[in-house]
Amino acid sequence: MAKFYGIGIGPGDSELVTVKASRLLSELDILYTPEAKMGGKSLALKIADPYIKEDLEIKQRHFPMVRDRSLKEGQWKEIADEIVQDVKSGKNVGFITLGDPMVYSTYSYLLEIIGDSIETQTIPGITSFNSIASQVNIPLVMDEESFAIVPATSGAEKLEEALKLHETVVIMKVANHLAMVLPLLEKYNLLHSTVLVSHASMDKQTIRRDISDLSVDEKLTYFTTMIVKKG
Repeated sequence: MAKFYGIGIGPGDSELVTVKASRLLSELDILYTPEAKMGGKSLALKIADPYIKEDLEIKQRHFPMVRDRSLKEGQWKEIADEIVQDVKSGKNVGFITLGDPMVYSTYSYLLEIIGDSIETQTIPGITSFNSIASQVNIPLVMDEESFAIVPATSGAEKLEEALKLHETVVIMKVANHLAMVLPLLEKYNLLHSTVLVSHASMDKQTIRRDISDLSVDEKLTYFTTMIVKKG
């Protein structure tokens, strides 16, 4: 029976794609890949490329990167309906997503819309923050410690609460929010304890282990993550 697969392809290095994900990519009939900008190149597709067969049908679809959910839901519904139609026609269909499909992924919205109308299976992938922690040899949690994942877009109050409560805080989507993030880190004397990584595991990767000299005006790529480790 045909099935819909949500496939996590990791943070950026094609060699970090799991064995299971690479096998499924080579067996699919149709592959959906997200694009943030209309007509733009899909980073996810570039990562998955070594595992894709030549005759695979690829459907690159635009997912608007805006905060207003009402502006996005119509596009999600249209894409979800197309996926359901493909699977019901007997095709094995995949949707690739950066990192893990269950961590800040558009796949989760598609899954919610699709529901149980077709059979689905989700394949986990390595997240950017797991990759970063391994590269810089910082344990995310040990013993009785806890950690939080907070998008900078959620605001100062939520981030400050996490910084007070947890030993480790992963701050995602920081690129356009340094004016909010940096003063909070300075307030709790955490600038020296923060690692900032852009383009994790990719050829363009950069690592900064102390961000005390980082300016609020500095331009960072969207693919930038901070790991704050107390102590």
